[in-house]
Amino acid sequence: MLNGSKVSVTVEGHYRLIDVLRGQLRHTGTKEGCGKGECGACTVIIDGRAVNACLYPALEVEGKEVTTIEGLRGEDNELSPIQQAFVDCGAIQCGFCTPGMIMSAKALLDRNPDPNEDEIRNAMLGNLCRCTGYVQIVEAIQHAAAALRNAK
Repeated sequence: MLNGSKVSVTVEGHYRLIDVLRGQLRHTGTKEGCGKGECGACTVIIDGRAVNACLYPALEVEGKEVTTIEGLRGEDNELSPIQQAFVDCGAIQCGFCTPGMIMSAKALLDRNPDPNEDEIRNAMLGNLCRCTGYVQIVEAIQHAAAALRNAK
């Protein structure tokens, strides 16, 4: 499953998940930064866990639920509460790392709806940003957490 929809593709054994997402499936919101699992730009969620799509073998997603940044959009392409918080808090500069940051934040908030600052910073260790200095990113995740809790 990809973003709640059943998909089927044929892949070679050496394909990485990011290759299939960006290539065959044309889900280009997932970015490839380093290609070595060090920057987090390619973060997606597989069965509730944030993973680097540049390191994940495409063959291993069979039977699993994959969520990309495209899977967060609501009806009429409205932003998810996490995406909106990133916009509202100025947590987006050049934007290249943003999809991966948002996916890591979603994985965190799905398992911990009220994280403290240390828990947020720990969850985001695998995501690098060269623009913002992280203060706005932490604030955005705190705002998103509050918005999601208030929506329940």
